[in-house]
Amino acid sequence: MHSSISLPPLEALAAMLAAARLGSFSAAAVDLGITHGSVSRRVYAVESWLGTPVFVRHGRGVRLTPAGEHFSRQVESALAKIADVAVDLRAARATPSRLRLSVLPSFARLWLMPRLAELQRACPGLMLQVLPEHRIANLDGSDADLAIRFGGGRWPGTEAQLLMKERLFAVAAPKLAKTLRDQPLAAILGEALLHDSDTQHWRSWCEQAGVAYRPRGGERRFDDYDLVLATAEAGLGVAIARWPLAKTALDSGRLVRVAGPEFTGKKAHYVVTRNGETRLAVHQLMSVLMAMAAT
Repeated sequence: MHSSISLPPLEALAAMLAAARLGSFSAAAVDLGITHGSVSRRVYAVESWLGTPVFVRHGRGVRLTPAGEHFSRQVESALAKIADVAVDLRAARATPSRLRLSVLPSFARLWLMPRLAELQRACPGLMLQVLPEHRIANLDGSDADLAIRFGGGRWPGTEAQLLMKERLFAVAAPKLAKTLRDQPLAAILGEALLHDSDTQHWRSWCEQAGVAYRPRGGERRFDDYDLVLATAEAGLGVAIARWPLAKTALDSGRLVRVAGPEFTGKKAHYVVTRNGETRLAVHQLMSVLMAMAAT
């Protein structure tokens, strides 16, 4: 690459500074590991570029002219600034990127935390702070850097990418599921129906099953979905499994599927950033999350 600004070679400036610091071309040559003639030629190149002498030569060495003294101070200052920038860039590269991820508490506990070690291995230069919270955090840097949100995919001032949809079906503890086996679907409504903050899941299940939504066993509501699963595992009602959030409970056998339809939820999980997000670390984390959700 060629600059439109003509500058003397860096080695010429280094020779000038060494001679100014040590007071002779010979001492500068020893310091730089080059010959006396090389120092002389490099200093001459600087003087030719400036159009004025930098040194006064005398028998015992050299001393800076007024112009040379002013110029050498400016060169030292400029080189110091370049060195400072390099130090800052190296430090930034050595320091892990810190990102704050806002996420619903239930999603954090049921999906993110079991995968956190894998995520950290995939992003070795990342220091991730998980913020479990129900509120919608600001993504302008004041609250969080990115978020995983559950909803329709539109939030003002943000960009959202689909992370994953949910498959929904009814589940219960093994003992309760056994009593419901071979019973009509309406028998499930005789048990306590367990809800999280989305109360439409059971209504959608009944619509898909072709039965009227008339709970006869009562209803229980919880703010966090992991409490819904814990209550179902205790045999205290029937829950709607939100796959893959309920995967661990089903794989372990603590919950089992009961009769009824399976359908896709109307809401989904999205990775959300502020509009125009350009930070590489944010996009790297998003890519890893998307890849993990796809497996």
